Amino acid sequence: MVKKHVVRLTDEQRAALEVRFTRPLSLRQRNRIQVLLRSDAGEPDPDIADELGISANTVANVRKRLATAGLEAALTEKPRTGGPAVLEGKGEAVLIGLACSTPPAGQARWSARLLANRLVELDVVESVSDDTVRRVLKKVRSSRGRRRVGASPRG
Repeated sequence: MVKKHVVRLTDEQRAALEVRFTRPLSLRQRNRIQVLLRSDAGEPDPDIADELGISANTVANVRKRLATAGLEAALTEKPRTGGPAVLEGKGEAVLIGLACSTPPAGQARWSARLLANRLVELDVVESVSDDTVRRVLKKVRSSRGRRRVGASPRG
């Protein structure tokens, strides 16, 4: 198979990569440096992928980023934006208040699903999953069995 993006490193780039490799790096950064150095040496993608424990597509993508965006882009990741927070500020405060209140009739305590449904009923959010409710409540240091009951951390 013919490589679309061939790696040809200058002596300065190769030296910079070798120096960078001696510093503390994440596994992804180490793998990217190895991919570039081995591709420059002429090793085939499947061999590089097998030795590093990554996929051949990853090897091709690193080579492509070097060719299209340069050395720094090939070694670093683009920032990941993630999704916007469903509950923040007022929504979290309402959730914590609900969790600390008495549960609905017929229930011994609030479940994450009950809290999620109640937040939707109160028009705090349009929709929310019970996993989001669990994640928000996990961040809160609160226990109804403690002497100091509350949703805010000690401070």
